[in-house]
Amino acid sequence: MLKKVGAVAAFAALASVLVATTAWGSAKAPARASAAAAKTIKCGKTVTIGIAYPATGPAASLGAPQFDWASYAKKRWNKSHKLKIKLVVGDTKLGDSPGLAVPVAHSFGSNGKMLAVVGPAGSQEVQDSIGIYKKAGLVAVSGSATRIFLTRAKTGNPRETPKGYFFRTVPNDGQQGDAVASWIHNKLKFKHVYIIDDEEAYSQGLANQVAADLAKFGVTAGRNHISQQQQDFSSVVTAIPANTQLVYIPWQLPGQAQTFYNQLHAAGRHAKIMGSDGTDAPGTFQPNGNGYVSGFPVDFTSSVLKSFMKAHNHQPETFGIPSYTATLVAATAISKACKAGHGKTTRAAVRKRVPKVKLSAKAGLLGFGIQFLNKNKATYQGPGDMGGTANFAIYQITSGGSYKRVG
Repeated sequence: MLKKVGAVAAFAALASVLVATTAWGSAKAPARASAAAAKTIKCGKTVTIGIAYPATGPAASLGAPQFDWASYAKKRWNKSHKLKIKLVVGDTKLGDSPGLAVPVAHSFGSNGKMLAVVGPAGSQEVQDSIGIYKKAGLVAVSGSATRIFLTRAKTGNPRETPKGYFFRTVPNDGQQGDAVASWIHNKLKFKHVYIIDDEEAYSQGLANQVAADLAKFGVTAGRNHISQQQQDFSSVVTAIPANTQLVYIPWQLPGQAQTFYNQLHAAGRHAKIMGSDGTDAPGTFQPNGNGYVSGFPVDFTSSVLKSFMKAHNHQPETFGIPSYTATLVAATAISKACKAGHGKTTRAAVRKRVPKVKLSAKAGLLGFGIQFLNKNKATYQGPGDMGGTANFAIYQITSGGSYKRVG
């Protein structure tokens, strides 16, 4: 069972180490990035990994556990390996308009010591910045960007990242959408569903997937949209049909989702509410006794998880676990590249080793082993996706605010 998360702890203390994210004012950044892409780097005693995540802004409650878990991965890695890793932080401010994923990518790309990136967090951030990472020769391993088309082309939708530059340690939204729609139809047996997206790439893709899956079950879902800057949902609530049994909101900002639920409840509407992995934030998204979320499956028997909780006020901060795994993937690839290069390596050498990294379910903590696909698989998956048995879980939010896995 997931307990409440104390998600936004002491981020002011990080201000001095956050990467400067002022947009580049000239064409110098690409030149520096290109030079770094071709540079041979001495591994020495410590190698550098960037972590691009929302340290501040509307999605900080999701960014906090990502940073905590990445830092924990660094601590554990450095304790057991001769080659140490260093994390350089870039605050992307996911949910702000505009966010800072692009200037963070420029900053990371021109950092001549950086060999890999954990993140970005949001699918739209990957869309915006992956071209910069490619030019800089950097590989990005995200623990939360789940949009299908990032890794898999489908009719009318090309693949949105260059093969070999983007990987993720979570299943994608084809798998998430299937799990959500199946739960709504087979377990809840609801016939009247209303879907509201937040007009961002992740949300729209997942909303479309769930709507299509529900249609296959004979369930026609109503549809509406909000923006990530919206806080007054009165017109949206009014538009929801009176017979609606469940409102599905695949949003990225759990605080905004909670505001919507409060307004829905205040208007006397008692439909169940269901969020996605973007709202999997105990302590922030709390429709107590009246909601569900889809989230990453977690191995709660793990001694590593228990040790993390002991050091973090007994909170599991489960949304961040895939970033722990992504950090281990990056560190493992760098270590292998440094060994093959006899103490020297390049970004290209690291990129080539990422898809070969394999982690056991025990090591990765996610309930499934880490192994990347190098070709398309089934309906949704493509190169850079998780293979094997990776999938999403369903959590019920209890009357006491805990997240209990039910599917």
